[in-house]
Amino acid sequence: MEITISENKIKSGKRAARRGAELIRAAIAARGDATIIVATGASQFEILEALVAEPDIDWSVVTCFHLDEYVSIPITHRASFRRYLWERFVSKLPLPLKAFHYLDAEVDPELECARVGELIAQESVDVAFIGIGENGHVAFNDPPADFEIKKPYIVVDLDEACRQQQLGEGWFPSFEAVPTQAVSMTVQQIMKTASIICTAPDERKAEAVANASQGPVTADVPASILQTHGDCHLYLDEPAASKRS
Repeated sequence: MEITISENKIKSGKRAARRGAELIRAAIAARGDATIIVATGASQFEILEALVAEPDIDWSVVTCFHLDEYVSIPITHRASFRRYLWERFVSKLPLPLKAFHYLDAEVDPELECARVGELIAQESVDVAFIGIGENGHVAFNDPPADFEIKKPYIVVDLDEACRQQQLGEGWFPSFEAVPTQAVSMTVQQIMKTASIICTAPDERKAEAVANASQGPVTADVPASILQTHGDCHLYLDEPAASKRS
């Protein structure tokens, strides 16, 4: 795991976007197209803003997959990740994407896991843009995460710490309003990606970051599995890195 620490989250996001853009360009140069995974949440604000501004990427040959989505959230809801990705990423690109495979939260979640799972199984993913949750999760794989399941997507129950994070970030008016389930890309599927760009800014992520990057690899800290990936780049601001020894 390569770790880059910047003074603040804006600089961290720009550095992460620059590395991610280099990897996308390299994939396009090598075979004529690229496939990426895109995440959401407050940790992705800066990187997505910087990524859409990166020059010399032919987005028309890039296929994107959606990392996770709440169950039963309509696209009109302010917490909808489909809405988030459209507003903060897809609609900002200078060219239309080759494809964006959204997770539809308003259909049967098991069928949606199967549908998008079949699509991603046909791809070799070049770059995954992901974050780390306050509880150490990756995607919505809350602790203790299943490191062994082979399916690309699964329906998961969200733990209290995860739901409190969503409330704390301002996406919902009350804890009771936060969904209890989500569709999530699995740990195994994330780890299949050739390169991982992980951004985790803010002091509230500091303990999870320290455990994920320095502690033992354990299902109780799902993001710790990233230590075993062959090309994982972790981008932190100083507050997020404050509990690393």
